[in-house]
Amino acid sequence: MATGTPRPTSRDVAQAAGVSQAAVSLVLGDKWRGRVSEATAARVRQAARDLGYRPNLAARNLRLGRTRTVLLVVPALTTEFFAGVYTGAARVAAAHGFGLVLYPSPEGIGPARDPFASAQAALDGIIASSMAADALTALRGDQLPLVMLDSDPQGSHGATTVNLDITDGIRQITDHLAGLGHRHVLHLAADIPSWTFEIRARELADLLTRHPGTTLRTTRTPLTIDAARTAAETALAAPGPRPTAVVCDDDLLAAGTYKAARRLGLRIPDDLSVTGIDDLGLATAIDPELTTVRLDAELFGEHGMRALLAVLEGRQADRGDIPVQLVVRASTAPPPRP
Repeated sequence: MATGTPRPTSRDVAQAAGVSQAAVSLVLGDKWRGRVSEATAARVRQAARDLGYRPNLAARNLRLGRTRTVLLVVPALTTEFFAGVYTGAARVAAAHGFGLVLYPSPEGIGPARDPFASAQAALDGIIASSMAADALTALRGDQLPLVMLDSDPQGSHGATTVNLDITDGIRQITDHLAGLGHRHVLHLAADIPSWTFEIRARELADLLTRHPGTTLRTTRTPLTIDAARTAAETALAAPGPRPTAVVCDDDLLAAGTYKAARRLGLRIPDDLSVTGIDDLGLATAIDPELTTVRLDAELFGEHGMRALLAVLEGRQADRGDIPVQLVVRASTAPPPRP
């Protein structure tokens, strides 16, 4: 029987690095922090690379009772935002030997059906973006660790939450428009009953009350360009002082507002300023380019996966919302003179 080069073992790595096999297990299992030094961890990783060592994940997973598979649940794949969340989460998952399965819930933000014979047997944990914790009951049961992205920290039923600083994003928009002199504002709000959109509406209304003489009109619309065009056209043509600025919950709604403005003969930004949220590729594809709040979707996904890893390892996940940034472009300007 022909024989080849023997496959390197953890003992070989330990000997090459000058450490114990237990230390090799800790480092390659990413559980070394607080147990071995960074220099030792680096030495072990280098020895493993030099030897071409690959741990037997199947045996380790069987021993630990783990599948090393995580489910990322999103309400839809209608924008590139969720693709960015997946990309960031998958990057961190792969670095730690986990697989990430993307699951667009057929029910949107409603109760998600279990795509497996038993999610609790097939998965180590769940990350859910822009959904409510009780929508994951069929998937999670009372067993699987859960990390909620873009969700209410008070209504997460004990799940770990990771959020973007949406309230600060709305503050940045409000300060920008108020600084330009806008006092008649239309909020084109996504007609989706989720925490993130409720926060946007509440924060905008609260902040605008701090500017005397400001009026706020709110119109809700499905999260599509065509629906936004119809809603914005109706709102802008309604009786009363015409809004000079439109705050859109999403860049898609802003694109619909652009179409409505053209139909009404309004120029952006001369007659109407428009802002969005997300900073999708669409924001620089429309003319004029859109002033919008940049949400780093990949960083969001990375934080979500790191939070789940912390839960799986019995550690406290990092706290604090992820900063967002208003990107000012050509869609906003001072309001027209009366």
